[in-house]
Amino acid sequence: MKKIAVIGAGTMGNGIAHVFIQNGYHVNLIDISEDALKQAVATIGKNMDRMIAKEKITEKDKNDSLGRLKTSTAMKSGLAQAELVVEAATENIDLKLQLFKQMDEFAPEGCILATNTSSISITKMAAATGRPDKVIGMHFMNPVPVMKLVEVIRGYATSNSVTEVIMDLSQKLGKVPTEVNDYPGFVANRILMPMINEAIHTLHEGVAGVEEIDTVMKLGMAHPMGPLQLADFIGLDVCLSIMRVLHDGFGLDKYAPSPLLVNMVMAGKLGAKGGEGFYTHTPGSKELVISDNFKK
Repeated sequence: MKKIAVIGAGTMGNGIAHVFIQNGYHVNLIDISEDALKQAVATIGKNMDRMIAKEKITEKDKNDSLGRLKTSTAMKSGLAQAELVVEAATENIDLKLQLFKQMDEFAPEGCILATNTSSISITKMAAATGRPDKVIGMHFMNPVPVMKLVEVIRGYATSNSVTEVIMDLSQKLGKVPTEVNDYPGFVANRILMPMINEAIHTLHEGVAGVEEIDTVMKLGMAHPMGPLQLADFIGLDVCLSIMRVLHDGFGLDKYAPSPLLVNMVMAGKLGAKGGEGFYTHTPGSKELVISDNFKK
């Protein structure tokens, strides 16, 4: 397997493409936006420049890798030669179902269809195709070139052989694959998101402030990043989407999203990508500045 298609040129999509081309695979990166594709290629180049500066790769490695990357705005031609498709579009079930129908239509018969979803049912997406045995989850962590874990999620009909191929492939990418079954949130977000949601409840109820909550979890629990800072990094809209998947999937009140999280997303306060969440984010600055809404 050497020919990979990645659908979606955003943060996760360009990170996934980066990892594949750096490990010798040929990638066709597909997005409906030509500007998004140009930005993705530029981002991959900049991230490789950082690796060159740290002497992890050479300039030749970068050039060779970028030579294996193509971009396309056309789904049909972009998938024509693919042996594996990794869908990395926005965490929206309707969009993903539409994409899986197209992937099934345009990808070769033996092609494996994977999704980078962080919470949405693999089985539901597989049901939109004529090859449910070849549909699987490959949940990479952000930032993809750095983080080692790939959560490999088996849908109800995913075959043993496809699972073995994806586990092996993940290892060849220098990752540590972990096989899990298809239930809401899988493992990573079933555990992580309720913790983040509880931190937001704690803030909303006035138990402690943003800095205090994050400090307790960093220094008391040895977390590298506090839950509110992490929520900003992930995107508050993504956190809300995942909590709704958990709430709908299990039907339990403990998964209901915090009203504060709902209000912040409705107000357009999405975290780092929007410039403000629990913290104010300035491009190029790593200083943690609490949002004016949460200053004492």
